[in-house]
Amino acid sequence: MNIRHQKLLIPGLVVLFAMSGFSCQTLAADRITGKTFATRSEVIASHAMAATSQPLATQVALDIMKNGGSAVDAAIAANACLGLMEPTGNGIGGDLFAIVWDAESGKLHGLNASGRSPANLSLEEFRNRELDFVPPYGPLPITVPGCVDGWFELHQKFGRLPMEDVLAPAIGYAREGFPVSELIAYYWDLSVPTRAPYANFTETFTIDGRAPRKGEIWKNPMLARTLETIGKKGRDAFYKGPLAEVMARTVQQAGGFLSVEDLAKHRSEWVQPVSTNYRGVDVWELPPNGQGIAALQILNIMEGYPVKELGFGSAEYIHTFVEAKKLAFADRARFYADMDFSDVPVQGLISKQYAEERRKLIKPRSAPTVDSGHPALYEGDTIYLTCADSKGNMVSLIQSNYRGMGCGICPKGLGFGFQDRGELFDLKEGRANTYAPGKRPFHTIIPAFATIDGKPWLSFGVMGGATQPQAHAQIIINLVDFGMNLQEAGDAPRILHSGSSQPTGQIMNDGGTVYLESGIDYEVLRDLANRGHKVQINVGSFGGYQAILFDDDQGVYYGASESRKDGQAAGF
Repeated sequence: MNIRHQKLLIPGLVVLFAMSGFSCQTLAADRITGKTFATRSEVIASHAMAATSQPLATQVALDIMKNGGSAVDAAIAANACLGLMEPTGNGIGGDLFAIVWDAESGKLHGLNASGRSPANLSLEEFRNRELDFVPPYGPLPITVPGCVDGWFELHQKFGRLPMEDVLAPAIGYAREGFPVSELIAYYWDLSVPTRAPYANFTETFTIDGRAPRKGEIWKNPMLARTLETIGKKGRDAFYKGPLAEVMARTVQQAGGFLSVEDLAKHRSEWVQPVSTNYRGVDVWELPPNGQGIAALQILNIMEGYPVKELGFGSAEYIHTFVEAKKLAFADRARFYADMDFSDVPVQGLISKQYAEERRKLIKPRSAPTVDSGHPALYEGDTIYLTCADSKGNMVSLIQSNYRGMGCGICPKGLGFGFQDRGELFDLKEGRANTYAPGKRPFHTIIPAFATIDGKPWLSFGVMGGATQPQAHAQIIINLVDFGMNLQEAGDAPRILHSGSSQPTGQIMNDGGTVYLESGIDYEVLRDLANRGHKVQINVGSFGGYQAILFDDDQGVYYGASESRKDGQAAGF
């Protein structure tokens, strides 16, 4: 198999036998790859490609690159548009992570643009309030928004156009308005009741107290002014001065702790992506405080099985995958945290030797509860987008508020809401992710990348909470083991497991639940139940996929976008 890009093979022909007097005719089936779940063909282009969760944002990214912008310029422009067009998942009040392939140096660069907890908020304060967990709404889960600093770090290193030009499309849409898409209108409507009681949410994100409806024009002139200020004056205009004062004052008036000092001290961190090799493909993720290495742990365990022979959708494959996931997530619950505060044994966790030991715990006919291992011996909603330019640069970028529209509190007059990422801190003492002032919480959002023989192959991601590392592993397995093309790898029915462990540190006392999309045979479901799995069909958040694949042989990009959402892959 040519792993760089599998050639499409027509598995069969439909032969129409004509009646007397008519000649025979052969026609190719509509889905020539033979995959019944395939929704559409991949997009193929020679010069540039963008894949985002909103067609308007995809077009903005392409326009930026047509006007001389880099892939990073295009990604920032698209992200800014998505903060306006999909406030149910992201915005400048949230955090950002990115992996960038720099064609000139032939290297991958990783950016952790996640914010830290307020310096004046202590663990004791949560105890005084008799809280066992950080609440999802209100002022307490607010951490410093890292997105804007992330934009400027990326732009300084890889940008070509002035930031004013990069943010101009989002500013224009914010002033003139855009029609809200069906899926976003649905999530927006669900978000309003839970956030409406909080400061400035109604005036920022509703029309007469309600969410905008499908096809209705939404404008956000407050956000336009904020983005215009950032574009003209730079990142310090957001983290220092009047905007920072408004943010801090709003949070403190609501009973929170974010200060102008917290904002002024914030800095993103350039980090080295880490990888594992899965059957000839180097899969890259960012190290914690994110959960990306869980995907690498799953792949390492799965590499010990003849996955292709097990067969896609089989009980053996699903069972093995779920058990591998449970093992990785038990480690996630115990070890993953801000590495400035905790000695996370990353190399041990992603080592082949450790995977070999963990693999021994998988039982072929049962689904037991699992605990974390000893790797030191071996040393709710998001947006994801990816862009690639004519110079060969590629960026994998993910950005989020955490729970949809965040904590509900919006800085007065600025047009955006604060994230609630601090909800993922653990309030029990002595754990890796235990709350501390100035600490980055455990993060669910993760970008991914893959290379072959040191060359770029795949920039991809699948947004959606704990779904993400599970889906990252499944995308790679679908491409490498099951020979799917880029679009099919995302269209294929997904496996989602939850409930056996929590990111706040708990290992639960049961095996959790396996959630499957339609398309899995009934006999497989019964087999899984007989092995001890609790199974549900078509329930759960199966994520949102975008991907760009570079075919080095032909020198072209392939693009794919999530069929379950509103997204679009397009190129030129």
